[in-house]
Amino acid sequence: MSLSIYNTLKRAVAPFSPMVPGTVSLYVCGMTVYDLCHVGHARVLVAFDVVQRWLTASGLKVTYVRNITDIDDKIIQRAVKNGETISQLTNRMVAEMHVDADALGIERPTFEPRATDYVPQMLSMIDSLQTKGLAYQASNGDVNYAVRGFPNYGALSGKSVDELRAGERVAVVGGKQDPLDFVLWKSAKPLEPADAKWGSAFGQGRPGWHIECSAMSCALLGEQFDIHGGGSDLQFPHHENEIAQTEGVTGKAMAQVWMHNGFVRVDNEKMSKSLGNFFTIREVLKAFDAETVRFFIIRAHYRSALSYSDAHLQDAKASLKRLYTALAAVDVSTVVATPAQAINWQANTYTQAFKAAMDDDFGTPGAVAVLFDLASEVNKTGSVALAALLRDLGGVLGLLQSAPSVFLQGGVNSGGDALDINSLIAKRTAAKANKDFAGADAIRAELLAAGIVLKDSAQLTTWERA
Repeated sequence: MSLSIYNTLKRAVAPFSPMVPGTVSLYVCGMTVYDLCHVGHARVLVAFDVVQRWLTASGLKVTYVRNITDIDDKIIQRAVKNGETISQLTNRMVAEMHVDADALGIERPTFEPRATDYVPQMLSMIDSLQTKGLAYQASNGDVNYAVRGFPNYGALSGKSVDELRAGERVAVVGGKQDPLDFVLWKSAKPLEPADAKWGSAFGQGRPGWHIECSAMSCALLGEQFDIHGGGSDLQFPHHENEIAQTEGVTGKAMAQVWMHNGFVRVDNEKMSKSLGNFFTIREVLKAFDAETVRFFIIRAHYRSALSYSDAHLQDAKASLKRLYTALAAVDVSTVVATPAQAINWQANTYTQAFKAAMDDDFGTPGAVAVLFDLASEVNKTGSVALAALLRDLGGVLGLLQSAPSVFLQGGVNSGGDALDINSLIAKRTAAKANKDFAGADAIRAELLAAGIVLKDSAQLTTWERA
């Protein structure tokens, strides 16, 4: 079975074939860095980390771009409130985001562009849209996209312009020709930054949100690429607007496949900062180890709604413990781990079932079920080969890579002294990001004195008892 993916644009699961054989270009909308990431962000990070891991395991070379929005209304407001510059805030929040992502075992993307580094490309696109009659400068100085000039607007959300217009409650303000028109370039307002070095022909100001991703994806992946991903909340208007902008300039289909992960819900409401019902990753990691949080996200299908609660996390922890218990009963330390891309997927019924599940729209629930089938067989037979396979298949999902004894003794940040360990690791990572190497070394020494040995890799820091 070949890989099939649910395409939001087509509203169907269909076989996936990359535009360039053997390679995949993947763009995912990343974080707006004005605060700590919450569990909803964790789901995006984990969902598309699994996507790129499985694409790689399938023998494809992946170019993965996950952007950073570092200029935005919320960022400006928070920087003013904190009494710091925008760059001070965004640099600090990017470092904190990496702490959380590293803890969750998220592999770094190939490129992690920041919006402010691509403003010239944004201005070029806006100029092209204006030339084509798809953009206009309003009386308040903003440059807006003329939605009714783009025939396919609404295709991603499945609604016509008139249907979207009927649900629009915002009055036409600031010279907009239509309430659905959206801003491409925001003219400078009092107390807002207006960087003259950008040399905008539209006057001092800053880019709108949507144009950022159009410019960065085109610059790094080209006018057309394989997969565009993000949370369901971005389907409209953000991704709809990206399509209008990019295809308005190029006249070509922007992405082959559009993927959207489901919401994280608390009491049947979407988790979000605007609703105030969110939990930061940092808060959750004070009560649960990072691998349990990752497993909690992975065992649900990426497109399904994910209900957040301590009870569900406790259940995930107990389930993950069952897998580690099976590994702890058999010594696989002498068996060399097989990298994901080197696994023979036709080797046996377990590898075949795992592959079939993942090839069916990244079906992690089915893949996790295979892990439990393997664990049951390991418990029955004590097979070292099957235990090694359990570890290797878990590794494809970014799971089961800790020493079983470490996880079963408490694991990273799962209570007791381990909570302090994770806190110190987070502080050390932040210190390294801020080039405070003396402080980072002091934390390492403190942990070593307590019998904790840190192991740094390119992606994350793990620990074990000396």
